[in-house]
Amino acid sequence: MDMANVVTMAGVGAAVAAAEVKARKRGVRKLANHLKYMVPEIRLALIREPGAKGLPVQCPEDVEKFVEPLRFYDTEHFVAFHLNARHEVTAYCIISKGTVSASLVHPREVFKAAVMSNAYAILVAHNHPGGSLTPSREDLETTEQLVKAGKLMGIPVLDHVIVAAGGIYSIRENRPDLWS
Repeated sequence: MDMANVVTMAGVGAAVAAAEVKARKRGVRKLANHLKYMVPEIRLALIREPGAKGLPVQCPEDVEKFVEPLRFYDTEHFVAFHLNARHEVTAYCIISKGTVSASLVHPREVFKAAVMSNAYAILVAHNHPGGSLTPSREDLETTEQLVKAGKLMGIPVLDHVIVAAGGIYSIRENRPDLWS
């Protein structure tokens, strides 16, 4: 082989390599465009809006001002309040709206919003439209499950409050064994 053919072969090799790179780039672009319609891209933006200073929660009675509207709902609502390190309520999330006698609650849903809002701890509450302040077996099981998940996540559950027209009931005050 003479030198001219070697240079030409090298040039062809470089051209093929460049074409392969361009094809791969087009493939990646096509894949990204294709996935845009199939799988949503998740973008997280944490924005702190200026507003009133958080109100501290030191005891179940402090929770009453936050859960007052739950007394009047005709279906069960399960709400998580997000607290900072000073136990001030900084955010809330309605986890579930249920029926007259039940609501569906899973730790994944409760802690998803808490993690996104950078909560130090949470306090959960739900209402009993029937007026009873006595926790059901499901209420106690849900509390126990949330307390365990909170320990695992590093976001403790401070209390689970039941709200009814006649007042509130703190599961932590009445069943501290669920937190041990």
